[in-house]
Amino acid sequence: MNDQYLEFAKQLAYDAGDVMLKYFTTKMDNELKADDTIVTIADKEINSLVIDRIKEIYPDHAVIGEEESHAKDTKHAWVCDPIDGTNPFAMSLAVSVFSLAYVYDGEPLVGVIYDPFVKRLFWASKGKGAFVNDEPLAVSANTFGPGMRMNFDWWATAEFDILPKIRQLSLDTGTYMLSPGSTTHMAALVAQGDFLASVFCGTKGKCMDIAAAKVIVEEAGGKVTDMFGNEQRYDGDLNGAIVSNGVVHDELVSILKATRS
Repeated sequence: MNDQYLEFAKQLAYDAGDVMLKYFTTKMDNELKADDTIVTIADKEINSLVIDRIKEIYPDHAVIGEEESHAKDTKHAWVCDPIDGTNPFAMSLAVSVFSLAYVYDGEPLVGVIYDPFVKRLFWASKGKGAFVNDEPLAVSANTFGPGMRMNFDWWATAEFDILPKIRQLSLDTGTYMLSPGSTTHMAALVAQGDFLASVFCGTKGKCMDIAAAKVIVEEAGGKVTDMFGNEQRYDGDLNGAIVSNGVVHDELVSILKATRS
C-alpha cells in the first residue's frame, strides 16, 4: 500500500509545485497569522488542493496541514506543509519547498519534499531507500570541522534558545552555520549529504516541518529525533528536532540538552 501512497504523494507534489511557480513571479497577496508568521495565497491554495485530493481518494484519512486540517478519528494521517519557507517565498527567494508525509499511528512511512525551482523531488518509502528524482540519496560520513555545513532554525518566540550553543559549536569546530529559511528543504539536503545536520526548535503545530524529512533522511542513512535524542510522534506537537547524518547526532543531543526549559 505504501507504493500507492508514494505515487499519490509524488503527483500531489508536482501539482503543488505548479501552484508555487504560478504565484512566484507575481506580487503575492499575504497576511500575518495569529502567531505573527506570514501566509500567502499560494499556501492556502496548495493546502486546499491537498485536502480536496485526499478527501476524494482517501476519504477515511485525516489531513494535518500548516494552514488548514481535515480531522478524522483514524491512525491514517497526511501531514503537509504547503510551502515550507513562506517568508523567503513571499520575497521571491527560491529556497521554499512543498512537503507531504503519510503517517500511520504517528510514524512517517512515506515522504516527499519537492523543490519546484530546480525540479528536485526528494522521496522515500520506509524500508525502500531514499531518492532525489531517480538518484539514490546518502547522508555524508563527515563530522564537524572547517568546510562542513550545518543548518539551524530559530526565531524570537521559539521555546528553545539554541543560538548560544550553535554559535559556540561553530567557534569550537569551524563548522559553517546557515539558516536559509526552509527547515524541510535543509533536512532534504542532510539526506543528500550537503549538510551534516539541521536543528529545528519548533514545537506546537510544527509536525509538518519534519514528518516527511523523518522517513527521507533515515532511509538515506541518517537519524531524526527530538532535540534531546528521543523518538516522537509526527501527527502532533513536536519537542524540537535534530536531523543529522547520524555521525554527529549524539554530540548535538549532548550540546542541546542544556537548552531544555
